[in-house]
Amino acid sequence: MSERARFTGKAILVTGASSGIGRACALGLIAEGADVALAGRRRDRLEAVAEAATRLGREPLILTGDVRDEATCAEWARQTEARFSGLDGLVNAAGVLGNGAVDATPIAEWDRIMDSNVRSIFLLTRVMAELIKRRKGAVVNLSSVTGLRPYANLAAYCVSKAAVDMYTRCAALDFAPHGVRVNAVNPGVVVTELHTVTHAVADYEAFLERARSTHPLGRVGRPEDVASAVLFLLSDEAGWITGDCLSIDGGRALTSLR
Repeated sequence: MSERARFTGKAILVTGASSGIGRACALGLIAEGADVALAGRRRDRLEAVAEAATRLGREPLILTGDVRDEATCAEWARQTEARFSGLDGLVNAAGVLGNGAVDATPIAEWDRIMDSNVRSIFLLTRVMAELIKRRKGAVVNLSSVTGLRPYANLAAYCVSKAAVDMYTRCAALDFAPHGVRVNAVNPGVVVTELHTVTHAVADYEAFLERARSTHPLGRVGRPEDVASAVLFLLSDEAGWITGDCLSIDGGRALTSLR
């Protein structure tokens, strides 16, 4: 276990926990003493994360299914309540990427991206709301630099992440009277499976090399870069922060097209 133990005695659910930023968040929380519910579609990947938790003396709850489905979210809430009685945190890290200009994005692709990146957060946060209120917990949503700035040929993705940012702010106001904080993180390019599994980038290595030049700090991100900020926003150290959309992007959102 980490020398820090900010989450000992706390229960936190992480979606997209099987890979990338969600996995890094889950492992970071487990290392700091949290009881974690690992949610995602790939049970074998979730079990691999659970094995790491077991080595640290934790036994996570594994939740499988499609977070875009209302019945799945309701079942996850039922299992979470049965196991933990309440929630101290929720990390909405599940999401997808897709290319396409405004006039070239098929309707089905638009719906897939909006459902995966926005509807999923709305559905899960809604059914988990009472569990989070019981503990005066915190919610962190995974957004993107594309929620803050437009990019060509990424219409649906940009709009979905801008919607996540506005949802975060609205939810922060709605939950504030209950002592619940809601924030988002807006990463730049991070090395995960997001680009490769969707075939969104033809030459991934060339894409990463180009990304190094578009991020002022001169490198792309690691999942742990984002996870450390997510853990901060979940912790009591961020107890007076809500409705924020925190850029973790090596300065990418500061730049203009050139």
